[in-house]
Amino acid sequence: MDSYQGAATLEWWANGSTCLGEFDVQVSVRVADGNWACDAELGPEHLSDEHREVFDLLMDLDPVFTLRFDEGSQILVNALRAGDGERLALTAYEPTEQAA
Repeated sequence: MDSYQGAATLEWWANGSTCLGEFDVQVSVRVADGNWACDAELGPEHLSDEHREVFDLLMDLDPVFTLRFDEGSQILVNALRAGDGERLALTAYEPTEQAA
């Protein structure tokens, strides 16, 4: 499979049991030069003002989300705003080692 387009959910978890935000997205995943590239669009309808404020706050706190697909698979991703603010570039989250 070289590409995938479909619905998914971005979730922002404060800890293992507390999800502070869920946002429906349409994702486009493709393989390019042996690596995957993914972007997402918030929606299908744009966020309400209140939901937008929550999303913006969570992005400012830490742009690491769980990207959950409808069939149940999930991956941690970094989300970066792209274009008009409704589009996001997603990359696989790779934790950095913390100094001792």
